[in-house]
Amino acid sequence: MLYQAKVKEVFEQYPNHIQSRLLILRQLILDTAIEIEGVDYVDETLKWGEPSYITKKGSTIRIGWKQSNPDQYAMYFNCKTKLVETFKEVYRDLFNYEGNRAIVFAENDEIPVDELKHCIALALTYHNRKHLPMLGI
Repeated sequence: MLYQAKVKEVFEQYPNHIQSRLLILRQLILDTAIEIEGVDYVDETLKWGEPSYITKKGSTIRIGWKQSNPDQYAMYFNCKTKLVETFKEVYRDLFNYEGNRAIVFAENDEIPVDELKHCIALALTYHNRKHLPMLGI
């Protein structure tokens, strides 16, 4: 997927050490979408000034960094969904969470790729599974 020009500009504004970490998250989102049957397109856009990814039957995923926490970056989910609540139940303390809206990483954290891709897949297909207990896991 080619960057949308405005999204690319936002990535370029992040500090280099964080930019590389966020680009890893971006690639995990795009790779996961390709692997999911029934997800034929991911829209990359900006929401709240941050790179955001949405599918036709999914819930938006945003990735970002805040100057107020310079050594952290995060993957954000819609706080009105059951996504983060479900991640906490399934993965417990494997991830660091911010309330019911984000998985937060320290800049030197090793990303548990398979587990994070599972979380991404749940978000990208959320509207197909939101009625299921534990999102059908």
